[in-house]
Amino acid sequence: MKLDQATIARLAEYLETCELEARDTPKITDEYPDMDWDDAYAIQDSIRARKIARGTRIVGLKAGLTSFAKMKQMGVETPVFGFITDYGSIPDGGEVKVSELIHPKIEPEIAFVMKRALKGPGCHIGAVLAATDFVIPGMEVIDSRYRDFKFDLKSVIADNTSSARFVVGGLPQAVSEVDLRTVGIVMEKNGEPVAFGAGAAVLGHPAAAIAALANHLGARGEEIPAGALILSGGITEAVAVQAGDSVTLRVQGMGSVSIRFK
Repeated sequence: MKLDQATIARLAEYLETCELEARDTPKITDEYPDMDWDDAYAIQDSIRARKIARGTRIVGLKAGLTSFAKMKQMGVETPVFGFITDYGSIPDGGEVKVSELIHPKIEPEIAFVMKRALKGPGCHIGAVLAATDFVIPGMEVIDSRYRDFKFDLKSVIADNTSSARFVVGGLPQAVSEVDLRTVGIVMEKNGEPVAFGAGAAVLGHPAAAIAALANHLGARGEEIPAGALILSGGITEAVAVQAGDSVTLRVQGMGSVSIRFK
């Protein structure tokens, strides 16, 4: 690590304040160009600790930048990982207040719910499928705190991978009932299709993102807990949204889920 604990704590407070007050900032590596991967996750961990200390419940985990489309869009080559919160959970058909966000975008995902804990190293797709209770359609509203959505990988990790809001719904399915690699999705904004894709866009198979998360946590002495909800990453590029928009995701054989912005 290149940063001392006081600097990590200060950056965590700063980034979380940007999130909670919906104001943007230049990426933190502008000021700390030598920070490393451990520093980035340490800042994220400090943000999580701040939230837990205030009574926020961590309700799940997320993989980010896992689709080839997202990697190209953001100019990165490596997935990143973060957490999701209770206040970020929006009910199916519910509303997101745009005034609480900076420049929201939405992306279609397949969410996993685990029936037993999963830990790396050496976790693979088969282990993920064996440990999965069910999969369910979901959408994540991302909202980078960085000005104009311009960031590098270390800055976005520190910023909890742009996590903001999420919704899950539709028809939960056992992994034996759906081919997650070929399952097709259509995301509509205001009744018009804006994104098409299939599960294979996420690292070749959405379960590969869960395996990568388990291996990442295993290297830190942690695990994916039983019962965890995990967003496996955007299947397509993220789509910008604004007040008045309504977005619906339809997943082949898994029903639909929707969200509104006001």
